Amino acid sequence: MHIVEEKVADILIESVKFDRATINESALLKENINRGIEKGFIKIIIDLSACEYMDSTFLGVLVSALKTVSRQGGDVKLVGFKPQVHAMFELTRMFRVFQVYSDLPNAIQSFSKNN
Repeated sequence: MHIVEEKVADILIESVKFDRATINESALLKENINRGIEKGFIKIIIDLSACEYMDSTFLGVLVSALKTVSRQGGDVKLVGFKPQVHAMFELTRMFRVFQVYSDLPNAIQSFSKNN
């Protein structure tokens, strides 16, 4: 259970490498994102392609990160939904809040289109 962090230009990528994203894992993601924001990253991609399940606490971390970077002119984009995570985003209508991409290259490229 871990998160792999990568930087591509001015984009911070956090790849979630556990199948269940619950309250226990949310603290780790929150810590990583906050550390990245403190270093000046306001373009963040969360890769959820390995995640089979996400609870509301983990979703709350994503929303909180989006609010924080949005105030600074940034964005949080998501990549790679498995069926159950996709269903949760449909149910909670989070597709209206987050931009979601099928793969990492498209998510990275989307930041250059916004400038």
